[in-house]
Amino acid sequence: MFYKLLTLYYYLRTKYFLRFTSRKQLKHYQQKKLRHILRRMKKQSPFYRELPVKCEDLSSWPLMNKQKMMSNFDTLNTAKIPLNQALEVAQKAETTRDFTPKIDEYSVGLSSGTSGIRGVFLISPLEQTQWSGTILAKVLPKSIFCKQKIAFFLRADNNLYESVKSKIIQFKFFDLKKPFEQHIVSLQNYKPDILVAPPSVLYLLAKAQEQKKMKIKPLKVISVADVLYDDVKIFVSNIFNCKVHQVYQATEGLIACTCLHGNLHLNEELMIVEKKYLDKNSGRFVPVLTDLNRSTQPIIRYELNDILTEDKSPCPCGNISTVISHIEGRCDDVLYAPGNPPRPVFPDFIVRAVLKYLPSVGNFQFCQFSLTEAELSLPKECLCPEELLKELKQILPVNIKLTVWQQPLDLTIKYKRVKRNFCI
Repeated sequence: MFYKLLTLYYYLRTKYFLRFTSRKQLKHYQQKKLRHILRRMKKQSPFYRELPVKCEDLSSWPLMNKQKMMSNFDTLNTAKIPLNQALEVAQKAETTRDFTPKIDEYSVGLSSGTSGIRGVFLISPLEQTQWSGTILAKVLPKSIFCKQKIAFFLRADNNLYESVKSKIIQFKFFDLKKPFEQHIVSLQNYKPDILVAPPSVLYLLAKAQEQKKMKIKPLKVISVADVLYDDVKIFVSNIFNCKVHQVYQATEGLIACTCLHGNLHLNEELMIVEKKYLDKNSGRFVPVLTDLNRSTQPIIRYELNDILTEDKSPCPCGNISTVISHIEGRCDDVLYAPGNPPRPVFPDFIVRAVLKYLPSVGNFQFCQFSLTEAELSLPKECLCPEELLKELKQILPVNIKLTVWQQPLDLTIKYKRVKRNFCI
């Protein structure tokens, strides 16, 4: 009962009170929270206790990434849980598909490992409660006191996600390891108010609805876990007759959510986001996160592997937090044109070129194998215009082979439209 009341507190706090009218007001709040969390971590985390860092100066704290976090997991976390124990519990859950076990009171989970390293995360009951109240405030289309059903498609369930359940809020996990056709029948019977899934799965569900294999009327559709492209967003929105929202959630925290106007805002009331600009003219940057609340597994100056594009236009919703025009993908998927040194080519240029000539293509993939070879995979019914190949070769001057794209049988594998299969 205590944690249910606490969830309600965080819901009300996020929805009605945690609002800022200026960047100055937001920064004042951030700095107050920052000093508190840095002092706690300097005392409680053995890793930071040994470092000559200053609680008044975030820049004196070292940059962190997934590899470094996993290497120092035992001394970084404040719950005194060793990595081998956390991995054992998390991997067993993945194998058995039973995601309820904890270590003492702590929930454990695994990241998808798309960066090449599988990350482990620990969440305390208090952090879990805060996340639940915050996410419900940001995504529920109706009040928390109204009955609502959430259908959640993802690679793995977790106690964190299950914590949003209550007598009023129903939550059903659809395991992507199970046959997709089975989910269509189950979803039809469940009739969700909120549909949450990766964009590639939302596309398949929209196709099923278009082909009259099911008929659901969600009040809200939310894309998670992958890059949401405009053509997929428009198609899914048209089929389900509602705006497609986004939640940018990673093991490192709840990074961004869309507002009522559909703009993606960084959750700067929850974290400080330093921007490492890759191209200041276009607004592309890599985010460096410092979570202002998490203390079990501190996230301090954690450098993500994602490329975000900033939109400096003010949002009509009034939220002064940074607006992200789109999430472009991972740094690992930046392509390279031949040269000395090789010239970076951002994935967005490839996607825009394909959609310019094939606006209804649906699924496709562009993969670069070396500085001289690449491959464009299109659905078998889709003919590739010569103009498209010509433009792609102008963007990335390499040999481009045409192949047939096939839907992966395993929906838990992250779908990437553009990827690089070699090291630079």
